Amino acid sequence: MEIKEFVAEGNLRVDVFLSEKAGLTRSAVKKLCEGGHVFLCERPVKAGETVRAGETVKVEIPDPVPIAAKPEELPIDIVYEDDDLAVVNKAQGMTVHAGAGNFEGTLVNALLFRLKNLSGINGELRPGIVHRIDKDTSGLLVVAKNDAAHLSLSAQIQNKTCKREYLALVEGVIKEDTGRISTQMGRDPKNRLRMAVLPAGEGRNAETEFFVEERFAKNTLVRFSLKTGRTHQIRVHAKYMGHPVVGDKLYGYQKQRFALEGQLLHAFRLELTHPKSGERMLFTAPLPDYFARILEIVRREK
Repeated sequence: MEIKEFVAEGNLRVDVFLSEKAGLTRSAVKKLCEGGHVFLCERPVKAGETVRAGETVKVEIPDPVPIAAKPEELPIDIVYEDDDLAVVNKAQGMTVHAGAGNFEGTLVNALLFRLKNLSGINGELRPGIVHRIDKDTSGLLVVAKNDAAHLSLSAQIQNKTCKREYLALVEGVIKEDTGRISTQMGRDPKNRLRMAVLPAGEGRNAETEFFVEERFAKNTLVRFSLKTGRTHQIRVHAKYMGHPVVGDKLYGYQKQRFALEGQLLHAFRLELTHPKSGERMLFTAPLPDYFARILEIVRREK
């Protein structure tokens, strides 16, 4: 624990005084006061009290608490497992790993409970995680159980020898049977929660191939093949095409026809080389029931 002392030169609120002197935010000072870590003339003080000229304020800065994901008994679908890797069919609605204050209920929490070993390359919050899929996207992802496997699988993704394909139901009818989308992508300057296609020279290269699987009166079932792995890539590229993914309120229509918990986007196919044996492995996952039900509805539309 670090202890700092400051002598006031004028009359100020404690939180204002410490924000200036200690470089803390006022909310951080308030939490320290609530925890009994701030003293005015040796007595605990509240953030809103006044410190007067000549008085001494002492603040205790607690040591940072290391954060690590903890095991949780949560239902997950492990479709394959050996000593080096596991392949999981992630359900829609489950976050892959902790972030933004969310440290429970993630796939990592479930993996720590179910698996004996996970690679440590990505640290204590993301053990074993080689690549991700969005919270409201379902489907396959590979998990590394040791560092050697992690390095091999990461290299395959980097070198594009790990193949990942998705099925999506999109709005509207796509005329082309197949195509390739190649853009620059980065954070949306108008909304930091979203990604966006950016002008040439900005962001990072993003490439996606698409293949029309089935056309309907108002929608299209599309197979997307990732050539790069940018955040929200398929969803952004679908919007860029003018055919956003059904159920995607972040990039698609705000008023949706169907009552869905998220976008109809499913990672149905994963192909990789085993990091130890060198065997080429192929995994597939059927469409979730909610996705299949919507397909049956749009097939009947005229």
